[in-house]
Amino acid sequence: MLEQEPSRTAWMAATHRAAHQVLERGLIFSDPLALRILGQDAESVAKDALAHPERRGMRVFIAARAHLAESALAAGVEQRDVRQLVVLGAGLDTFAYRNPLADRLRVFEVDHPATQAWKRRRLDEAGIAVPDDVVHAPVDFEREALLDGLAAAGLDPTRRTFFMWLGVVPYLTTEAVRATLAAIGSLPGGAEVAFDYADPPAALSDEARAAHHARAERVAALGEPWLSYFEPPALRETLTGLGFAEIEDLGPKGLAERYWPGAGRAAPERGGHVVLARTA
Repeated sequence: MLEQEPSRTAWMAATHRAAHQVLERGLIFSDPLALRILGQDAESVAKDALAHPERRGMRVFIAARAHLAESALAAGVEQRDVRQLVVLGAGLDTFAYRNPLADRLRVFEVDHPATQAWKRRRLDEAGIAVPDDVVHAPVDFEREALLDGLAAAGLDPTRRTFFMWLGVVPYLTTEAVRATLAAIGSLPGGAEVAFDYADPPAALSDEARAAHHARAERVAALGEPWLSYFEPPALRETLTGLGFAEIEDLGPKGLAERYWPGAGRAAPERGGHVVLARTA
């Protein structure tokens, strides 16, 4: 990542969210600020996406994980008294600026300092207002303690907190992932988390593995390589050991059934997963 520039993978995720609004009309996940924060028009975003049909699977996955995370957050606020949201590795995520739960939810955006500084300039250029209850907390996940950064930003550890951690885990070491989950699970007020991860490449079909390697080479060339993969049973055991009592892990088939009923049969067994977990 270059200083004064955003994470390139954060930019790519934002373009996928914007393209979903145009090409699939936000069928899975609606984000009215997706195009504005990019500073691009619908025609340009659609043209670029259509020129790369191989990106459709990733675009739909990104839309699905966002919908799952925001739906779980809403349920946490309504049913379990969640009053704080931490967006880890916020990138160009727009939830904090279109928050339908603003009267009940304080939002903390955590990201690498360079990405966060760029995003704040981008918000200003796009004319997107930053609500008073949104806190920006610059933290480098690999070098700084998450809870220390959040405490400095004003997070109350005694209030139940939801962590939205999307598009980040694959870029961290397994040690950093475990440390972050341990920190989340240790909060005395209780916590919930939504995050995504990938199965090990060796577990994929030949075709899926080839596609994976091509994507991995692209992000590595951008200076943001994928560093971690997990086997679902081992990850569930880790989460349980860290205090998470309820865990839902949706892999390709589960996601397909959730968003395209009847399509699960044709979905691959292995690939990308979205996890929803919470402490008691």
